[in-house]
Amino acid sequence: MPGTIKTLIADSHPAVRAEVLKLLQGNHGIQIAGEVADGDQAITETLDLQPDILLLDLTMPRLPGLEAMRAIISVYPGTRILLLNRAIRAQHIIEALQIGARGIVLNDRLADDLAPAIACVSDGGYWLGEERVDGLVEALHRLVREQASPEAKNYGLTRREVEVIRRIVDGCSNRDIAGQFGLSEETVKRHLSNIFDKLGVSTRLELALFALANHLVTP
Repeated sequence: MPGTIKTLIADSHPAVRAEVLKLLQGNHGIQIAGEVADGDQAITETLDLQPDILLLDLTMPRLPGLEAMRAIISVYPGTRILLLNRAIRAQHIIEALQIGARGIVLNDRLADDLAPAIACVSDGGYWLGEERVDGLVEALHRLVREQASPEAKNYGLTRREVEVIRRIVDGCSNRDIAGQFGLSEETVKRHLSNIFDKLGVSTRLELALFALANHLVTP
């Protein structure tokens, strides 16, 4: 129906699929496109049905959720992916967001969070920890901060410099970083020069290893 959010459910647990169906069937703004129980089916049905939203379990058989997500996003990036899980480590959320997920709803929060999370993600936002987050950078920053070692030092780095370091660890070029943050490549080079001076490193590889070893970012 026009104006409805076409949603596909991909979860290996029949009880979870049944609860999701029950919660969404009475919502006139959401159209259930179908339901599947493993990663391979999630890929096939997403490409066939082209839903607006894919509700994806990370622990599915045959093909894990993260691998299914990589395959789906590489072929059909138009579907926005919202993870469903009993529990998930912040490190896995960071990885999923970096691949392209738009958020997560924990199974024990389905009744309260599922419908607003779908609406949020459909509208272009991210959903983390019972609330909307409007930017990926902000979401990742918060998660990495929560994961950081209590003993981790800041080394006088600014928030932007930490974001640049994170992109270096991810393997981004200066041009990639400039494009992501709306900066010139010259500005990125200046940030890197300041970072090298503050941390006492001289190459991008040394920077990445230092950042991981000292918990400046989460792998």
